[in-house]
Amino acid sequence: MNSKPIVPIFYACDDNFVKYTVVSLHSMMVNASKNYHYIVYVLNTNISEKMQQVMLDMQNENFTVQFTDVTDYLKSIRDKLPLRDYYSKTTYYRLFIAEMFPEYDKAIYIDSDTIVEGDISKLYEEQLGDCYVGAAHEQAMVQEDCYGTYVEKVLGVERDNYFNAGLLLINCEQFRKNHVLDQFVELLHLYNFVVTQDEDYLNLICHNKVHWLEQQWNAEVFGEMNYPEESIHILHYIMVSKPWHYEDCRLGDHFFRYAKETAVYEEILEVLHNYTDEERANDMASCERLMQLAIDETNKENNYLNLVKAGKLKSKDRLEVLDRIAKLEREGRFDEDVEEDPPTRELKPRQIDYLRKKISSKVKTKLTYTVARRFLNYILDTKQLIIKEIKGIENMNALNSGAVITCNHFNAYDSFAMQIAYEASNQRKRRFYRVIREGNYTNFPGFYGMLMRNCYTFPLSSNKETMKKFMRSMDAVLQHGDFMLIYPEQSMWWNYRKPKPLKKGAYNFAAKNNVPVLPCFITMEDSDILGDDGFYVQEYTIHVAPAIYPDPNKSKAQNVEQMRDKNYAVWKQIYEETYGEPLVYDCEDMNTSA
Repeated sequence: MNSKPIVPIFYACDDNFVKYTVVSLHSMMVNASKNYHYIVYVLNTNISEKMQQVMLDMQNENFTVQFTDVTDYLKSIRDKLPLRDYYSKTTYYRLFIAEMFPEYDKAIYIDSDTIVEGDISKLYEEQLGDCYVGAAHEQAMVQEDCYGTYVEKVLGVERDNYFNAGLLLINCEQFRKNHVLDQFVELLHLYNFVVTQDEDYLNLICHNKVHWLEQQWNAEVFGEMNYPEESIHILHYIMVSKPWHYEDCRLGDHFFRYAKETAVYEEILEVLHNYTDEERANDMASCERLMQLAIDETNKENNYLNLVKAGKLKSKDRLEVLDRIAKLEREGRFDEDVEEDPPTRELKPRQIDYLRKKISSKVKTKLTYTVARRFLNYILDTKQLIIKEIKGIENMNALNSGAVITCNHFNAYDSFAMQIAYEASNQRKRRFYRVIREGNYTNFPGFYGMLMRNCYTFPLSSNKETMKKFMRSMDAVLQHGDFMLIYPEQSMWWNYRKPKPLKKGAYNFAAKNNVPVLPCFITMEDSDILGDDGFYVQEYTIHVAPAIYPDPNKSKAQNVEQMRDKNYAVWKQIYEETYGEPLVYDCEDMNTSA
């Protein structure tokens, strides 16, 4: 066995689809040359032992089957990956073959919805030169105008130069040399292709680096076939052309000729017999939706090719921020900022007039507020800040004392959003203060620095005496009946939609002064306005929840814990109801479900 040349072959599937892999592999084994030894790798994350044994029982002197769980590999590179559902997207696994198997210079990847009528070793013998892949033309793009127009107008790839990625002869050496996986990950960050997904990414990366195979190596069951049926080497049942769903599937007899010789034949027949008319109708509807999606993407003003031409792809800076957020979430470091703050300079007591008692402080604040109001109007008019709705303003109106207002922190403008909520209430006789970082007050330059220093801000300090002054002033504000905005998450994560674990400070101030906490949570959705950073401007909905009052029968420490827990529970409920999904953190070091 060891003296024979090795042909590495890769499938990628899950437990639901592996039975069709069995049929494909069986057809391959029947027709393969005995002059090679074939190592068949099944990339997966969840195939049952029962189905693994079915394939292992198929091994013979020419074929070895190995199941490769890609979970650990995905974990090892997930700092690079922007998609949480990567584990379920088995079609993406082909991108990892070159890196996961450095011992191979060349490999075959084949989809499970195939029948191999020819000698697979002949495909492996094809010479690739410096091409990244050997592949055949994608017939959907060649024969269906809406798809052909899509790839030309959205990807910038000619319809006659677009390949089907369900059968690939991969030049692993060139994949590694040209960092194809890194190119793929970078494109994943830059744009979300939704029509053929990973196939679009591959065609962009491999454009003009394709060794074209004769079409018989990937004979798709789609449209016209300009070659005799008997000349087919690999038959590919693409889209909804599945013989296990349709008794009249074109060329389905090829599939069942091999299927009946396998241990999964009865199971496949059961799938066929149980497939309902409703499911078949859904298949037809899905085809129509896919065609419409291609048309919509083609006509979209901000599609990939238009963004490239306009120089408006997502900025590297924002992508790096999102990567750091994902990393900090996985490590459970929720209270750390992902963007660099201005360097902190110690704030001395004499440098800050928290309550604006001095005439100079009052004048500066009045002038700054005039400028800030104009700026706020400007960013609202230009839709740099979009407030879609304020829900629950009656809960702010109901306050008859000072209060600690809490809010999630995800953007420098979320403070302006809370200012708008405050102005929409009937509480404008009460003053609205904000707790900020020390460095933002002492070292923030220019226009924003002026706002930080003069718009009723309450900077923290590394100086003990200043913090004593901070605490006395905080008590005075709350006991006077005014509002204090505090971000209890302690960190700002750009456009992060989940509530983060909360620190005690805000609730300590509320419990000490016997005032309520007013929990506010801002949810986001994409607007149709693309920002200069390549991301859509977010539309904010401000949720103002009922106030949480300290319990007079409990100690201060008990109230701090109770108010914090209730605040988090309210935020969690708003998050789950708005986004329609449970709050789950992608974190290894804590309970991931909050």
